[in-house]
Amino acid sequence: MDKYTDFASVYDILMEHIPYDEWANYIENILKQHGFDKGLVLELGCGTGAMTRRMATRGYDMIGIDMSEDMLSLARQRSEGKKDGILYLCQDMREFELYGTVAAVFCVCDTINYMLSPEELSKVFRLVANYLDPGGLFIFDMDTVYLYEEVLGDNISIMNHEAGDFIWENSFYPDEMINDVNLTLFLKQESSLYRKHEETHVRRAYSVDTIRRLLDEAGLDMLGAYHELTDEEPRVDSERIYIVARERHQANKLYVDNK
Repeated sequence: MDKYTDFASVYDILMEHIPYDEWANYIENILKQHGFDKGLVLELGCGTGAMTRRMATRGYDMIGIDMSEDMLSLARQRSEGKKDGILYLCQDMREFELYGTVAAVFCVCDTINYMLSPEELSKVFRLVANYLDPGGLFIFDMDTVYLYEEVLGDNISIMNHEAGDFIWENSFYPDEMINDVNLTLFLKQESSLYRKHEETHVRRAYSVDTIRRLLDEAGLDMLGAYHELTDEEPRVDSERIYIVARERHQANKLYVDNK
């Protein structure tokens, strides 16, 4: 079942605090530092396309993949009339398919943390490696164990908005490094009544060593891990880190269809 069926309509409201412009600047700077000032770029887990559109305005030819058709419907609406040339595809990032390779792939907003096992993460990494040009870049962010254990923990967060009321109930399971979020939405209706919607989001944190190993096994060389939006190494209190990896010039790629 699509978790974002009801969530899509309020997703951007809940994400108003996200510094999308800073994220886009950061990713653009990394791409340009490695010689990628143009080309075809894929965003995995693009949601309503906030980052996809920003990277398109920076001159990149963009593809956005998300498993929620409701989120993509909003993304397409927001691209209407802008002639940004973005191609949106409704696919699961663990099984995505392209018609050829891309210069770079990025994945932000803790989407990687939704891969709940090393096996799932490995599938994503292998597909990314397969669809990258030789020497192409893979950039993604991750929530940390520190965020899940020390910041979110077993806390409850409440947000009041003119569109409705939203409640996050967090639970942390240290043995599995799992953050469980029970989300309750009270969505305001035209009749001044509220419609209740409930769903659960589950995310897992991974150590940098595990990420490095899985990238290596997929044919990707990890170039660095960084504290959020910096060129500094992760700290013990980093809540989000960025990983930058490069495709290792693999031969005999399995999934690419260049027809």
